[in-house]
Amino acid sequence: MDFAPSPLPATEPPHDCPRCPRLVAFREELRIEHPDWWNAPVPAFGDPGGWLCIVGLAPGKHGANRTGRPFTGDFAGDLLFATLAKFGLTSGTYQGAPGDGLALDGAIICNSVKCLPPQNKPTPEETRTCRPFLAEQVAVLPQARVFVALGQIAHQSAVKVLGGRLPKCRFGHLAEHRMPDGRVLIDSYHCSRYNQNTGRLTAEMFEAVFARALALRGAV
Repeated sequence: MDFAPSPLPATEPPHDCPRCPRLVAFREELRIEHPDWWNAPVPAFGDPGGWLCIVGLAPGKHGANRTGRPFTGDFAGDLLFATLAKFGLTSGTYQGAPGDGLALDGAIICNSVKCLPPQNKPTPEETRTCRPFLAEQVAVLPQARVFVALGQIAHQSAVKVLGGRLPKCRFGHLAEHRMPDGRVLIDSYHCSRYNQNTGRLTAEMFEAVFARALALRGAV
């Protein structure tokens, strides 16, 4: 399987990052079970000169942890990349694999937790431990003025990295938070299979988030 290189290589954790013992142990189990998978911290993906930064939660087991590219190869990615394409933020066609030729135009995806957590649930300590990588990536994205957080954990990490205060920035779908330096964070429910299947998040609701992001472009 081909794996996509990071657009921000100097900010990525090492392939065998040792920081979170539980995630390391899970990674080692999967390397034995699935030796042809990526099974490592998943790098950012997209346009390092983009105006929009999407902050995800963590790699999915059969998605990014398998393919090495955020949201690639799983149910969540189908909606995310279809939505980005609808708003002109992609080139090429998403086909669920790093070698599909898909590129992001004006947008970049950075996860708040780089490694796959069991049951897709990082602990608060794991989220804190991984946050410096997100902070380093945001620091080298000078053109990114609008941020979209996918889910509450991503929201919390994004607020802290952008210099906001969580008591004043409460998570809510389509909630907007202006950061101290003028950048804007928009919240969205995560585009997970669960949220889509239960109707908590519809395609129309998700598209509304990116329509608002586009409306803010150039205004922040």
